[in-house]
Amino acid sequence: MAKKNIPLQPENFELETNTVWAFPDRGKWATHDAKYRGNWSPYIPRNLILRYSNEGDTVLDQFVGGGTTAVEAKLTGRNFIGVDINPNALEITKSKLNFECEFNPTIKIEQGDARNLSSIADNSIDLICTHPPYADIIHYSEDIDGDMSLMSMKDFLFEIGKVAEECYRVLKKDKFCAILMGDTRKKGMVQPLAFETMRIFEMAGFKTKEIIIKEQHNCKATGYWKTNSIKFNFLLLAHEYLFVFKK
Repeated sequence: MAKKNIPLQPENFELETNTVWAFPDRGKWATHDAKYRGNWSPYIPRNLILRYSNEGDTVLDQFVGGGTTAVEAKLTGRNFIGVDINPNALEITKSKLNFECEFNPTIKIEQGDARNLSSIADNSIDLICTHPPYADIIHYSEDIDGDMSLMSMKDFLFEIGKVAEECYRVLKKDKFCAILMGDTRKKGMVQPLAFETMRIFEMAGFKTKEIIIKEQHNCKATGYWKTNSIKFNFLLLAHEYLFVFKK
């Protein structure tokens, strides 16, 4: 349920107009919170939904996680399909959607695999707006078969190719697919997971419309990592990439 005295919509919201986005306050309207580990600020899907879709369109998030995109789709009057391989994520998303607002769109939340969206027809989605795991940086389950958050970077990139092909299949022509992806480090060296993912989506047929730098805020263990950054001579990764692809 939406908490009492918390607004359903953000105050003084303005669309982002350049390629660097930063949301230090995250956003806490409606049922949003930061409890689901690694979830994105609701400002991100709100910007994407308002810029790249229209009221009554159908938005897909096949890594629905804690339901941030689902809530924003409902608040902006978009129909929504949310898919996740993890039943726990689906329960959290359903609870987040338990509020009333001026819109009453069609919302489907279902268990499934982003690599095989067999329940979704070809050329039926108006906007894909999703935030996959960054390979195995955060484990979202212990042993769910097919959970991409349990995969090494090499395996993840192979499987994200299947995700990209399914995105291309279900999306309507000339519509947009937006994905947030970050990099990682291994033995002090940057592993460019984001750009590898971008190339894979391009190989699936997409054209890259925008590359947005999204600044990271409120990361855990910042003091510890600051100390190590100086001690072991590496820079902290303080950004992610938001890719907007066009079919």
